Formats: sequence, structure tokens, C-alpha cells
Amino acid sequence: MRRLGARGQLLRQLVLALVGVFVIAPLWSLAYMAFDRSFLGRPTEFRLLPDEFSFELFGRVLDRAAQGVPFTTLLANTLVVAGGSALLALACGASMAYAFARMRFPGRRAGLFALLSGSLLPPIALVLPLYLILSVLGLRTTRLGLIVVYTAIALPFGVWNLRAAFQSVPREVEEAAAMDGAGFARTFVAITLPLAAPAIGLAAFVAFLGGYSEFALGWMFVDRADNVTLAMGLWNAITLAGADWNFMAAYALMMCAPVVAVFIALQRGLASGLLGGRIDV
Repeated sequence: MRRLGARGQLLRQLVLALVGVFVIAPLWSLAYMAFDRSFLGRPTEFRLLPDEFSFELFGRVLDRAAQGVPFTTLLANTLVVAGGSALLALACGASMAYAFARMRFPGRRAGLFALLSGSLLPPIALVLPLYLILSVLGLRTTRLGLIVVYTAIALPFGVWNLRAAFQSVPREVEEAAAMDGAGFARTFVAITLPLAAPAIGLAAFVAFLGGYSEFALGWMFVDRADNVTLAMGLWNAITLAGADWNFMAAYALMMCAPVVAVFIALQRGLASGLLGGRIDV
């Protein structure tokens, strides 16, 4: 690949800096509204630093309840739903991906493209059939119902990403384990899965993030206050707080903090999982 000259390097740095400004500016605006106790303006106003720095708003978020449910309960519900959907999507996706990567069976190619085609349909378009199915099963207002729905949404990406990772694992490694007496299950768990760890981490993180931040389907299905998640609680805070932008900013920061912390801790592995595999059909 031809290397960029000095002007090309400068242009690339300028473009990256411009993109960085557009990405960071909204987060910075959110931060100064959350830490500035004196800010009472509209969110279109931009300031570099808070006038009255304070953590008071974060205490208000912890003390104030959304629909009578405290923030800690909302966080627990969200972690249960997001974590459960990530684990279930990982378990189902890994087995499906390995079958698509290593086995040959009729309809394999059609099944892959059907799986991908299903992911192109917006989940909100399926709200009516999902509503009816969950109602019949008695899961509509439960956290288990949300876990099932979010698992189905996360499966296509997980299967495609893990399939590429499993294809990159040399068959010779699995054959050597089989010659040493390892069965299929032991080879899969002890050999194949560890070698595909970056892709597994990426699939789990994407599934977790989807369940953590999803709002529309949860709002349609859940009408029990004790099963409300953080995203739904933020909407309740908006409707109840009116123009209290400071409170909403502090709530949003506290909601984003766990996901951002996990991403920062795992960013190298996530990037490796995204770029390490190859896609062969």
C-alpha cells in the first residue's frame, strides 16, 4: 500500500480531529450539565467548564425513583436482562456458528443468508408478532421475555462473527486433540473456544450493549414498574422532570458509565475480535 505523503498525513489528522470534535462535543456537553449545579438553560447552550462544580445531581439520581423504582433496582434489572441475553446469545450463537463453520449439510448457505436477512429487518417492525407470542407464553411483562427477544436480535451478528472466528482456527489443532483422545465436546470447549476468545468477547459485548440500551421494545412490552430497565427509567425521568436537564444529564452519565468502563478495559480484545476473522461463504 502506498504511504501517504506529508500533506496526506496532515489531511488525515485534520479529518480525524474534526470527527473527534463531533463525537466528544455531545459527551462534554452532557458532562458539564451533570456537574454544573447552576446550569438551568437549554441543552443547546455549550460551555467548556461548569460554573458551580458539584456531585449533588448524582445523589439526586440515586435518591429519586422512576415510577417508584430506585436507580439501583433499574440498574439491577438492566444488568440481568442485558447479561442474560448476552449469555444466551453466546451459547446459542457459538453452537450455530460452529455448525456453519465446520459442517456441511443441505441448506447451509441458504440458512446463513436467511439469518443475515432477518437481521436487516428493524426489530420494531416485529413488535406485533412478538407481543402476541410473549403474551401467549406469559412472558410479556417479565425480564425473561425481554431476554428472549434481545437474544433473538443479537443472534445474527453473533453467528456471523463467531463463524468467521471458528473458520480461522486450524483444523489440524482440533484433529490433534482428537488423536490425543479428546471428544468433540472437550475439543470444542478446551481448544476451539479459547482460540476464538476475542470474537466471543466481541459477540458478548455487542449482545450486552444491545440489551443494555434498548428502549422501544421494552417500553412496548413491560408494564410492571419492578421490571423497568435504565433506558425506560430515563424516559420516565424525562417526562416527570420536565426541563430539568441537569438531572437527565447526570442520569445519562450514570447509565453510560458501566458500558464505557467495560469497553475501555476490553477495547484491544474487541478490536481483535472484529478484525481477526475472515468471512467465507
